[in-house]
Amino acid sequence: GTTNYILTEMESGKNYTAVLEQAQQLGYAESDPAGDVEGWDAAAKVAILCKVLFDSEFELKDVQCQGITQITYDDIIQAKNAGYRYKLIGEANYRKGNITANVQLKKLPLSDPLAQISGTTNAITFETDLIGPLTIIGTGAGGKETGFALLADILVIHRANV
Repeated sequence: GTTNYILTEMESGKNYTAVLEQAQQLGYAESDPAGDVEGWDAAAKVAILCKVLFDSEFELKDVQCQGITQITYDDIIQAKNAGYRYKLIGEANYRKGNITANVQLKKLPLSDPLAQISGTTNAITFETDLIGPLTIIGTGAGGKETGFALLADILVIHRANV
């Protein structure tokens, strides 16, 4: 949600530093935003999904990670003019018992559902062999959203221990 917000605002003409400060003021980014902008928050989520979906011992150290700190307004506009949009994408693949995962800045065609996600919204696409790609979209960064997710996790833990 945080990096999506930053990239969306940069596309409207704002510079990275100003948008990051605004994201911090709005509560979308931490006072130390490195976890988000360097991609480590997304990498942790990818590692968790790998453990759960692939029933594996996959760990954060196994995710190759690159953030958004190097992107410029010119990069974003050149991509837009060519029919693309930059997004920070976490990706995991399972092939023949082997898992690979990464987080990186990707240029997606505007026809990709993930390219249409803006602001603090999050999305995930599952590639399935029976129904093809399935994209789920939901709220992302913000105090209420984080608080609700934390409460939901606490309730799951409580129910598992009762």
